[in-house]
Amino acid sequence: HCIKAAVRIPLKLQEIHSVVRKTVLIMVLLGAGSVSAACPAYLDHDLRKLHSSDMVNLCQVADGQPVLIVNTASHCGYTPQFKQLEALYKKYHLQGLEVVGFASDDFRQEANDEEKAAEVCYVNYGVTFTMLAPTHVRGDEVNPIFRELAQQTQAPSWNFNKYLIDQSGKVVMHFGSNTAPDDPAHAIEDQMGAAVRASR
Repeated sequence: HCIKAAVRIPLKLQEIHSVVRKTVLIMVLLGAGSVSAACPAYLDHDLRKLHSSDMVNLCQVADGQPVLIVNTASHCGYTPQFKQLEALYKKYHLQGLEVVGFASDDFRQEANDEEKAAEVCYVNYGVTFTMLAPTHVRGDEVNPIFRELAQQTQAPSWNFNKYLIDQSGKVVMHFGSNTAPDDPAHAIEDQMGAAVRASR
């Protein structure tokens, strides 16, 4: 009897381990599904970073937080707004805000050399937020992110249009080139508060 009992115990432990493994797997899959469902489809694209071969998916960048999306150019009268955007990012990033810049030559004011565009962003203005390689932000070849932003609000009429989106991907406010990046601070704070409440 002692020998039989000794045999049965390991079998039960194996069964328990099997159940635990299956439970953990189910929890992981459910968790992954909920993350995927939380990210709007139009953000779920792999895009190349400025002057880099690295790719980034905006779902990973957003991660359920408010995002300020801006179309940028390095030779524009509004280019100094990079400094304000970086200050905004540093002020609110730890509270959840992400800033994403889409370099674009749609208004013929982006540097022809991507290295030069990167120098303006990273060296001249010390940008640390996510900057993406030049892409179309309007017209027939518009990228899927700006296509959706235009459908929700309007396409950018010039460089440095700003779109504040909430954690569900809805554009809550759109600001034109003339609006300084720190002007919508109250709206940004409201969205960060909403994101915190939604996570509870």
